[in-house]
Amino acid sequence: MQKLLIATLLLSCAVSCSDEPPPPKPKKAPDSKPVAKPSDLPKPPPPPPPPTPEQEKPKPPPPAPKVLLDPTLPEWSQTAPAEFKAKFATSKGDFIIQVTREWAPRGADRFYCLVKNGYYNDVRFFRVISGFMCQFGVNGHPDVNAAWKNNTIQDDPVTQRNTRGTITFAMRGKNTRTTQVFINFDDKNTRLDGDGFAPFGKVVEGMEVVDKLFSGYGEGAPRGNGPDQARLQAQGNEYLNAEFKNLDYVKSATIVQ
Repeated sequence: MQKLLIATLLLSCAVSCSDEPPPPKPKKAPDSKPVAKPSDLPKPPPPPPPPTPEQEKPKPPPPAPKVLLDPTLPEWSQTAPAEFKAKFATSKGDFIIQVTREWAPRGADRFYCLVKNGYYNDVRFFRVISGFMCQFGVNGHPDVNAAWKNNTIQDDPVTQRNTRGTITFAMRGKNTRTTQVFINFDDKNTRLDGDGFAPFGKVVEGMEVVDKLFSGYGEGAPRGNGPDQARLQAQGNEYLNAEFKNLDYVKSATIVQ
């Protein structure tokens, strides 16, 4: 009887144990979000460029000296010495002109006053033709050009020949000389003698500097690619600086003897 009771207990235990709920299944860890690699991250926008300083506006040229604006002042009626030298410091170097008043008195007097009063300072060699001549004498200030446009001098007799190195006033006809002059490059320019071009001086030092003055533009407009004289008279150096930057120029011209 005792054995039967034990067997019954074991059987009931086996049945009851089989009804126990199964142990809970372990929960899966939630899928972690993919982590981007550094190379996959979007590149940050570049930093803004530093603010650029405002560009300085070009300074207007200083006004012309008052003496240049009035050709009737006594400074313009001086008589030149019998002989004197004028030194021209240029963008290519220096040259010296010796003037002999006896050669062309009116031209010598005008040139002496122009140099002494600073007229040729910062003036461009605006017409340079190889094998012929280099011309200058239009002021960088339009108001100065207007003041001198009709301030002419009478012609001088031609006593010297237009040979290499001589300097002569340019003109557009009889008794029309004002401020423009030219230096002859070649002895062949003696053909100008018969047209009334009267030399008043000659380059005695630095002719090699004169030979090196920029001649790339050639003859002036409209016949060539050089500056237009009408625009040059009206606009001065502003016109040349904008469109003819290669032109050589006079830094200063002074009487040295």
